[in-house]
Amino acid sequence: MVTGSRQGGIAALLKIRNHELIADEAVVPGGGDTGPNPHELIEAALTACTIVTLQLYANRKQWPLESADVSVRITQEDSNGTVISRQLTLKGDLSDEQRTRLLEIANKCPIHRLLTGSLQIQTELIK
Repeated sequence: MVTGSRQGGIAALLKIRNHELIADEAVVPGGGDTGPNPHELIEAALTACTIVTLQLYANRKQWPLESADVSVRITQEDSNGTVISRQLTLKGDLSDEQRTRLLEIANKCPIHRLLTGSLQIQTELIK
């Protein structure tokens, strides 16, 4: 669970377990640029989930994945939908079959499935 409250200006203080994180907007739309914006947090969630999922899988299979470098960017957001572009660089002495399987596994990370699945947000107003 993540909880949040206004931090000042338009920034939000987010509390995640024992961690705190500031989310804000850049100066141009009126923020103070004190932290990543909400879109960047979504990009970060997919990036982190991809890296963790790939490394856990490679460890379990005892594959020589030295690192997985991931770049994620929301490239389109309009009335036609949203497009998120993700680039993977897999480092290590991996076979073509292992690389192909790791690409499949990247598409199965929990955040990828959340973003590509049927999603409903239920909002409740608390007095």
